[in-house]
Amino acid sequence: MSLFDIEDIKVKPDIVCTYPDPTVPANAAIIIDNGSYQCRAGWASKESPSLSFKNVLAKPRKDRSKKDAELTVQPAVQIGNDIANIEAVRFQLRTQFDRNVVTHFHIQEQIFDYLFGKLGINTNGSIKHPVLLTECVANPNYSRSLMAELMFECYGIPGISYGVDSLFSFRTNSSVKDGLVISCGYHATHVIPILNGRMIEDKVRRINLGGFNMINFMFRLLQLKYPVHVNAITLSRAETMIHTYCSVAYDYLESLKNWACLEYYDQNVIKIQLPYNQAASAPVLTAEQRVEKRKELSRRLAEINLRKREEKLAQDNILLSRMIAAEENLDDDNVSLTLQEFGVNNTEELKKSIVTLKDRVTKATQKMNAPQNSQEEEKPRFLQPPSNMTIPEWVQETRRKRDEILDRKQSRKQRRQDLAKRRTAAAQERMRIISHLAKKEKGVDDFGMRDEDWDVYKSISRDGDSDSEAENEKLIECEEILKQHDSSYVEPTTSVGNIAEFHQLHIGVERIRVPEILFQPSIIGIHEAGLAGTIDYVLKLFPRKDLDKMIGNILLTGGCANIRGFKERLTRELQQLLPFQSVFKLQVASNPTMDGWKGASQFAMSEQFRQSLITRQMYDEFGGEYFKEHSASNYYCQTPSNSELNESFN
Repeated sequence: MSLFDIEDIKVKPDIVCTYPDPTVPANAAIIIDNGSYQCRAGWASKESPSLSFKNVLAKPRKDRSKKDAELTVQPAVQIGNDIANIEAVRFQLRTQFDRNVVTHFHIQEQIFDYLFGKLGINTNGSIKHPVLLTECVANPNYSRSLMAELMFECYGIPGISYGVDSLFSFRTNSSVKDGLVISCGYHATHVIPILNGRMIEDKVRRINLGGFNMINFMFRLLQLKYPVHVNAITLSRAETMIHTYCSVAYDYLESLKNWACLEYYDQNVIKIQLPYNQAASAPVLTAEQRVEKRKELSRRLAEINLRKREEKLAQDNILLSRMIAAEENLDDDNVSLTLQEFGVNNTEELKKSIVTLKDRVTKATQKMNAPQNSQEEEKPRFLQPPSNMTIPEWVQETRRKRDEILDRKQSRKQRRQDLAKRRTAAAQERMRIISHLAKKEKGVDDFGMRDEDWDVYKSISRDGDSDSEAENEKLIECEEILKQHDSSYVEPTTSVGNIAEFHQLHIGVERIRVPEILFQPSIIGIHEAGLAGTIDYVLKLFPRKDLDKMIGNILLTGGCANIRGFKERLTRELQQLLPFQSVFKLQVASNPTMDGWKGASQFAMSEQFRQSLITRQMYDEFGGEYFKEHSASNYYCQTPSNSELNESFN
């Protein structure tokens, strides 16, 4: 079991490259690997692309609360690595792709503006470099036509050539012309057979499944597993977890059995620490602190009472002296006024009041002059068991009493929580009793006249069943006994729980379950064959002679090929589906993510690239869908005219 901090994807804004670059020839081609996940662009003469960014843009929404006159500055569109926090603009992201086919060319134009601008190209009116652009397998003619129109009409390029990124990767990693390419991309997975250096297009098979589906699957699994952390679980973090912690199981069913074992789970589960802010809360007092606080309150109360008694004694002394003086000076003229002043009817009552007041003053004086109780702290006393019990028996009995008190306190707490909720059994019973009491006849209000009514009141009151002071004192006493005589006793923590542990994600069986959708798409409800079944289907379309050529050079490429254990699992699947004693060779591309661009860069330095360029003149003559075939391209299938379509229907 390991604990890791969450790793958020951090990007650096792309810088504007120097143009013209002295290390780049004047007529060098621009290589654009236009992937549905990442776009990589650079010069053909370099070993790595100058730009690599997510193929998305974020377009800020217009603030409807402001008038048009107030919007003096239009917010800029953010593209690729200029988006510092992609989750903050997740709902504003736009892409030019529908799965892996370019369909939104107004977005593609903005991506190209960003791309050419970051390459530093500042020539007005046109771009004076040919372009090698990657496209998906079996790209529709209409999409290619609009792409050519954008390139020639908007950017004025001198020429363009198209190729398939996975075939460029095959060209880089293979020295033979026959093979089988398994391309696991962001939105789709392709199984591409290659014979004599050319893709057999009619036997290519596609699975509508890729890295995008795995990210969403991990995202949903974690959100369902941890609904309280739904805001902290993002698509970017799910993507990071897949690349960092997930692996393809060699034997999925056997791995599931292992994960069902608690010991295996504890040893292999990955704990992810989410960021959190620990709110400052009032400290919870221990039992000793509560006792000390009560003593302090008692001392303060004694001081307040003493001050009040002193004030009362002073008032009584003044009143007594006045009454004694009035008694000595009584005469017939002012007797009525004197009696009225002290609130008595005759002289006898005045004398009785004087005697009573003297006694009260004497008692108060004696109480004030009595020695005060010592305020020194009492030393903690060492508790001893009763004479009829041994210490172990006493400890066991004390532990039982403590557990009973805690159970009662917990049940009362749970009941208060249940009463606060609407649909619990306790709340429904409370409403039933209240409605029963409300059915009594008007004018009859005798509730509370009987002792049993108190039990009814406690059953419907949310606060009536509270913890008693005597019970709390008994609990403190039990804990003190256990602390003195039970060596195994652990004092309960005063915090409400470890906040850090509450903000942790446990990645267990998800580590193998998410990548498994490539082999079992039914896990996420996609009714298609998995990768192994699709490979088996494609290989059965060829005779044994061609099959042996292809399985002798199987290449695994695409971003998903970076997942650990992919090669081993695919090797196991191939051993099961290939004919007996078949010899095959499976290799993973040296860089599954970048080899498509590198292969295109190598191709752009060859004579074959110059022969495959479509110039502006060819574009005007043959249309935008036309292109020249080469070893890493699609096949050109001309779109039939309306007359040809009518003849075919007739």
